[in-house]
Amino acid sequence: MPASNLTSAFERAAKAKRAAFIPYITAGDPNLAATKKYVKTLADCGADVIELGVPFSDPVADGPVNQAAATRAIRAGTTLAGVLELIAELRREGVDVPIVLFTYLNPIYKMGYETFAKRAAKAGADGVLVVDLPPEEAERDYLPRLREHGLGTVFLSSPTTDPKRLPLIDRQSTGFVYYASRTGVTGVQKSLSTSLGAELEKIRRHVKGKLAVGFGISTPEQVRELVPLVDAVVVGSAFVRLIEKNKDIAPLAKELVAALGKK
Repeated sequence: MPASNLTSAFERAAKAKRAAFIPYITAGDPNLAATKKYVKTLADCGADVIELGVPFSDPVADGPVNQAAATRAIRAGTTLAGVLELIAELRREGVDVPIVLFTYLNPIYKMGYETFAKRAAKAGADGVLVVDLPPEEAERDYLPRLREHGLGTVFLSSPTTDPKRLPLIDRQSTGFVYYASRTGVTGVQKSLSTSLGAELEKIRRHVKGKLAVGFGISTPEQVRELVPLVDAVVVGSAFVRLIEKNKDIAPLAKELVAALGKK
């Protein structure tokens, strides 16, 4: 089952006594052919899991860098169907790193829950994170379809999440829980919140599964600070910014992998 690939990725990282590395890039920015190359680069550099963002016209959870990437990808003709075909191509070419789709609900709803789950699983996707779908609203149509086709599910929590909701978020997240390290939108930040350690400690009291932290993580120093606190670190906007400038993403990826260190 595909969800087990996510489990195996976290187990390998834990065995190596390090946090898992989860880079994010926007699929189709600047085009899907380029995205294929970027995915292969990230895999070669040691990514444990890769988040592929499905471009959406109203990405309210994303900051300016990722919004601009989504706009470029849409202008290049990128669709959810095209992203799924890209994943299938990567699998046919031997790329086996687990891939999580980072998306908004509208593209999935338009395709249809059953059709999406079937096509995503067939393509070789391992999990899905729907930014604007809370777990309470996912139980009727979304979760049963993904579970039927063996796709891992990822749900968000944040500093403003009611602790009473955390057990449900944890239970519905068969891949991992994604903790947004700050309120607001994605984007690079100069330093981590001084309260982040305490917040993660609180989250750990309720989340028994794997915990990844993202939103604003961009430097090796920030990664090293987080390694003792979480199971995985997500870095997104820093890569998207390099892609926007047509720069090589490999050096940053290698620096971040090296910073994952040993727990």
